[in-house]
Amino acid sequence: MTAAHERLVNLALYLASRARPVTIQQCREAGLGYPDDADDAAFQRMFERDKDALRAAGIAIVVDEEGRYSIDAAQSFAAEVDLTDAECAEVRVLAAALVNDPSFPFGDDLALAVAKMDLGPFPDEPARSTLALEDPERQSSLARAAADAVARRKRVRFAYTNARGESKFHEVEPYGLAFRRGRWYLVGRDVAIGEVRIYALVRASGLEVNAASPKNPDFEPPAGFRIEDCLVLPFQIGSDRVQGSARFEPDAAWRAAHLTEGKGRLNADADGGLRWEVEIASPRAFASWCIANGPGIVPLAPASAVRAYRVGLEEVAARHE
Repeated sequence: MTAAHERLVNLALYLASRARPVTIQQCREAGLGYPDDADDAAFQRMFERDKDALRAAGIAIVVDEEGRYSIDAAQSFAAEVDLTDAECAEVRVLAAALVNDPSFPFGDDLALAVAKMDLGPFPDEPARSTLALEDPERQSSLARAAADAVARRKRVRFAYTNARGESKFHEVEPYGLAFRRGRWYLVGRDVAIGEVRIYALVRASGLEVNAASPKNPDFEPPAGFRIEDCLVLPFQIGSDRVQGSARFEPDAAWRAAHLTEGKGRLNADADGGLRWEVEIASPRAFASWCIANGPGIVPLAPASAVRAYRVGLEEVAARHE
């Protein structure tokens, strides 16, 4: 029997190639990979699952009044992109930089995609990006394995060392993968505690994907899950949070929307500055964040963050005489 993913591709290509809508029986007889010995009920279940999977992937399968199927190309496929020579050159340079970055886990996929776009060869001496400075090869390897688990909805198990140096094994249902500030992060439900957690892959080791029933998913992500809603700023990592605030001076206010990443609440001051109200887990990390992203960003609360900010500025001034 044809593998499920091959059958999905066959069904999508078949529907996309038909000039007119087709019946379910025509799909069954088109040699798409459905088993010949399946009875009508079994075939109907497989076909319905395949339709749902294709729709979940963004392919708009529509049914007409006679119960025939077709693909709405306008809702399913992106419009053709016509790049200028300069734009093609930019894509080649940027892609080449990532392909040659040891911390980028999808280099082979990107190289294949660029080759399919027929944009011409990579530069002879490509630039090299540096996404991750800490253990780039290991982060890349872990991110690649985690991405495969996310795509196939398979549980993963790994050893993890937290910021306090405590190590233990975690079994996680991986919902998504993200890259932030030089690190790859895995977001998923920790099976033991039943809660969604964020794991910096640079702190993980021995990541193993559940090998049992490889063609069947182990879980389904929650409806409406968005990884963006889970990612936090560095000073928000931790379970015990307090209310903090900072001021963006007028000259720095234009950077606030980008730097705050939608966290907390921004309120305008009369002079054009902005006051930021946000939950924090580490006052010291909050002060460090304000210094690193300044000048023009000053913590106002809690008092421990204000003190850490002043000490940090004094240390910087002393080092630069």
